Amino acid sequence: MEVEVVVTGTLDENCYILKKNKTCLIVDPGSDYPKIKEKIGDNKVLGVLITHSHFDHVGALRNFLTNRSVKIFKKSNVLDDKEYEVGDFKFKTIYTPGHASDEVTFYFEEDKVMFIGDFIFKESIGRWDFPGGSKEEMEKSLERIKKYPKEIKLYPGHQEETTLGYELENNPYLK
Repeated sequence: MEVEVVVTGTLDENCYILKKNKTCLIVDPGSDYPKIKEKIGDNKVLGVLITHSHFDHVGALRNFLTNRSVKIFKKSNVLDDKEYEVGDFKFKTIYTPGHASDEVTFYFEEDKVMFIGDFIFKESIGRWDFPGGSKEEMEKSLERIKKYPKEIKLYPGHQEETTLGYELENNPYLK
């Protein structure tokens, strides 16, 4: 699976385009739809994965809703710890509230990658003082994520990617 990033909007949100066999999934289509569409190229969009519904992560979602063949995956229509298969893509959903009450992590086990939205950042975590956020839920989610393999690459909603192993050693919130 090829992962490309498009940094969008005034908050520099990371939109990811996951490509495989001339098809793709979009993770968190923040804004700047023309930039996203350019990166999609001639790949067929099969689905859109929403880690949480904050405005900076869903600004261009409306551009994908007109195509009925595109599946939308977000907390309101996915089950926790369930595996999904869309075309050649296989992923598991992990409910990780704390930053937002609808925060979902998408885990691509075969590729050893997670798309984590604003749940974890390199050496930090997402804020929980927004409406729908919760320090207690964040602590539970952090404990839950610690059980996964350390070599997993984490793709956050802002800033640079990291690994779970690096975060377990260097992130004060995961110690």
